[in-house]
Amino acid sequence: MILPVVDYTAEDAAEKFVKSLRETGFGVLVNHPIQQSLVESIYNNWQDFFTNGNKESYAFDVEKQDGYFAPEISETAKGHQHKDIKEYFHIYPWGRIPDSLKDEILNYYELASNLAHELLDWVEEYSPASVSKNYSQQLSSMIDNTPNTLLRILHYPPITGDEEPGAIRAAAHEDINLLTILPAANEPGLQVQSQDGSWLDVPSNFGNLIINIGDMLQEASGGYFPSTSHRVINPSGKASTKSRISLPLFLHPRSEVKLSDKHTQASYLLERLRELGVK
Repeated sequence: MILPVVDYTAEDAAEKFVKSLRETGFGVLVNHPIQQSLVESIYNNWQDFFTNGNKESYAFDVEKQDGYFAPEISETAKGHQHKDIKEYFHIYPWGRIPDSLKDEILNYYELASNLAHELLDWVEEYSPASVSKNYSQQLSSMIDNTPNTLLRILHYPPITGDEEPGAIRAAAHEDINLLTILPAANEPGLQVQSQDGSWLDVPSNFGNLIINIGDMLQEASGGYFPSTSHRVINPSGKASTKSRISLPLFLHPRSEVKLSDKHTQASYLLERLRELGVK
């Protein structure tokens, strides 16, 4: 199986995109509205922050979950024993952000969130009636005025050989949220697990926009849209000397939004954060 790449400007883009989500858990867009020059600037500026910035002064708040997460307190993927080889910074419009980086990153946050509304409308448009009837409200309205959508700037440092045996940059996991919007990183490594259990490289040409289903959309759709396992593998050779920057936007509904008879956004998120060991 090869993940299809969908032209955002094509007349049948919405249908092809949702078909890819349904069949693989992932969709890859080209010719989308997110400017590549903005993404490249963010990668460069945050690489410098992780390398030379005063990141420790933004140490994460355990209740708010904003700020800087050092490697030693990074996530351990559900079902795994080793922490991922990464550090990251959580961006919320209401959270702490370095002044020199604030305007640019919040501009991206707004642009990507606006695109997210359209993509959720695509998902709803091509949901079967038997599925969409279970949505407690329009999917795109679930994220209206939400304080919960999270932009994470991830830094995967170069591989030194001193890493914990068995640890990789991001162990196999599923995302918690509705959809994740991810510009292709500055280095490859992202893989998705196919239905037969094999791992496929996600097309990572610089300029691609990668979207995947999270557990909350799986919950809201009664399993029709599958939250698919993915991972970031360790590089080898010369690539192991390079950092990798990634910029996922995790779309979260407002806390009170009902996902299913069992869960609201708040109850589902709390359950998963405890499983990850960060709450």
